Amino acid sequence: MHLLRDSALLWLLGGTLALLITASVIGWVLAKRAKSDSAKATMANLNARTNAWWMMVAIFTGALATGSAGTAIFFGLCSFMALREFITLTPTKPGDHRTLFWVFFIITPLHYYYLITQWYGMFLILIPVYAFLFVPVRTVLSGDCTGFLERTAKIQWGLMICVYCISHAPAVLWLDLPNLHGSNARLLFWFVAMVELSDVMQYIWGKTCGKHKIAPTVSPSKTWEGFLGGTATTVALGAALWWATPFTPLGAAAMAALVVMMGFAGGLVMSAIKRDRGVKDWGGAIAGHGGFMDRMDSLSFAAPVFFHITAYSFGV
Repeated sequence: MHLLRDSALLWLLGGTLALLITASVIGWVLAKRAKSDSAKATMANLNARTNAWWMMVAIFTGALATGSAGTAIFFGLCSFMALREFITLTPTKPGDHRTLFWVFFIITPLHYYYLITQWYGMFLILIPVYAFLFVPVRTVLSGDCTGFLERTAKIQWGLMICVYCISHAPAVLWLDLPNLHGSNARLLFWFVAMVELSDVMQYIWGKTCGKHKIAPTVSPSKTWEGFLGGTATTVALGAALWWATPFTPLGAAAMAALVVMMGFAGGLVMSAIKRDRGVKDWGGAIAGHGGFMDRMDSLSFAAPVFFHITAYSFGV
């Protein structure tokens, strides 16, 4: 994969760079004009988010430049950190430590190894079949039966969401899509852009005209106005960028809508877990954004669906 030889991907990167520059300039101007303490705090948060986006885009672009294996390793590290946050937020017991060793240092790397080596069958079944059965067996050998089902379910859920689901994003790079002629990096970029743009647009629409809350006890900031406005904007952008995908303009709009809906569902479900644990964010690793899982929650639900529908509809 040669990043500089893919003109479509370079256009996508250029557009992203232009958006970041615009956001940075607007943020700087608004911060200078902010007078009240609350306005200054809001702008400081928004500028911290923008600065974090610069870092995340740079790292993601660097991963794409290293090729398929490098991108998979990048997502593997993201999965590892997201799983770490998940397990930290949903504490286990000492009897689970050996199981967690297997989950973090054997199952997760092995899963990504199967992805990189394109062992498609094992990539699909290692976690939902073999790891699903292995986790309770290894845990029960500790002899601690207190809260056994809950403890096991936490580990299995974390492994599925943080590793299995997220890994379907880089798996797009190995799809044989004739319309792309091997330039799958642009499709992965398009997918990630749709996921993140959806979150940003729903946030902006919700802040500017959001009134009717969707699930106030789960995520008070999510409104119908934000969801519908963010969906319409993202679908329009996705359709406009159809040339970077194997889809027609109408197909790109439909896939963008699917990504938005699945991403919204992922964010809502993961918010419910945070509310259950009594916290606002999964962590504090990314300034202004929270933890790794706060940025991966939407992607974790959207990636498997996007991957399989694309594979079955356009794969050879």
